Amino acid sequence: MTLHTLDELLAEGVQGRYILVRSDLNVPLSGAEDGKQTVTDDGRLRASLPVIEKLAAAGARVLVLAHLGRPKGVPEQKYSLKPAVERLAELTEVSVSLADDVSGSAAQAAAAALQDGQVLVLQNVRFDPRETSKGDEERQELAAEFAALGGANAAFVDDAFGAVHRKHASVYDLAKTLPSYQGDLVRTELEVLQKLTENPERPYVVVLGGSKVSDKLAVIANLIGKADKILVGGGMLFTFLAAQGHSVGASLLEADQIDTVREYLAKAAAAGTEFLLPSDVVVAEKFAADAAHELVAADAIESSSFGAEGIGLDIGPETAKSFAEQILAAKTVFWNGPMGVFEFPAFAAGTKAVAQALADSSAFSVVGGGDSAAAVRTLGFAEDSFGHISTGGGASLEFLEGKELPGLDALQRD
Repeated sequence: MTLHTLDELLAEGVQGRYILVRSDLNVPLSGAEDGKQTVTDDGRLRASLPVIEKLAAAGARVLVLAHLGRPKGVPEQKYSLKPAVERLAELTEVSVSLADDVSGSAAQAAAAALQDGQVLVLQNVRFDPRETSKGDEERQELAAEFAALGGANAAFVDDAFGAVHRKHASVYDLAKTLPSYQGDLVRTELEVLQKLTENPERPYVVVLGGSKVSDKLAVIANLIGKADKILVGGGMLFTFLAAQGHSVGASLLEADQIDTVREYLAKAAAAGTEFLLPSDVVVAEKFAADAAHELVAADAIESSSFGAEGIGLDIGPETAKSFAEQILAAKTVFWNGPMGVFEFPAFAAGTKAVAQALADSSAFSVVGGGDSAAAVRTLGFAEDSFGHISTGGGASLEFLEGKELPGLDALQRD
């Protein structure tokens, strides 16, 4: 895969030119919809800044395109980029402003007034239904409007790996419309993911968590025969336990996936990939931060005093120790998904143990997925404790599934 780089663009010269940058500003917010919203995790904003600042420092007029949430093709206050842009402006010395619309008169006026070294963020691109349209002509029309904001000598930089799996106007069609380049985030993400999929140093250990096994099935299928060991925690572990014939009480269970999981366990055994499931779990009376809870064996969840009403909310300490030992013995580790409900302190120990093992490990380690990345920050770990914290989200998973990603395909040119 041959993609032109940001360094190539900078070498060509960007002084006075409009450079359109697709960034990932899709950050979590808190606050009432009719009140002031604030960013609760600015990791993606900080990750997006280096490319924006490089271009601004080189004298470019930077137009940033981004989305937040999943609006239905119309402006919605709760999905405005305003709080994200306000936080972005606090994190940099560069002049950053927000246009009042996506590509209309407000964006046109603001873009025309932009000076060298300044940054203008367009309003949430998903406020325009053409951004996500299935119709090629509609998406191309919006991409043409974006390109027109930059004039004759504009260029496009895709720095949002988390969106490259989408065939959207600001990702795919704009890359086809303007001379296009990969941003540093996209370049780094590609290098990391290729290292995970092309002859990883062994032992190669994958740690999978999160709520739904259905979200990870394609990744699991592609990792069988490639990973040496797959450690399973989080809500998805209960479908695995059920596939082994164990009762899981009121824990999260995808009953329709039991047969598939059972099939994968058999395939893994034949391919030499070992699945490690929890030996103990923390079971709670209810899903609440202050819920009464007990430690039980993973194959005897209903033996707790809560019986069939008990809900598994974290892996137990014996499992956490075992998982940590596997991580510390590995040469390559990929972690996607928390081990429990880490947002509740009483059920964060398993996730913290995995994060600590990764931080202590000398292996090439990758933390993938928004929840995992949020977890390490929430639990107080320094980001530089890990080999790489992915900003790719679903796109990274699709890459690991072996799928083609439209945004990357569009960046390829002669």
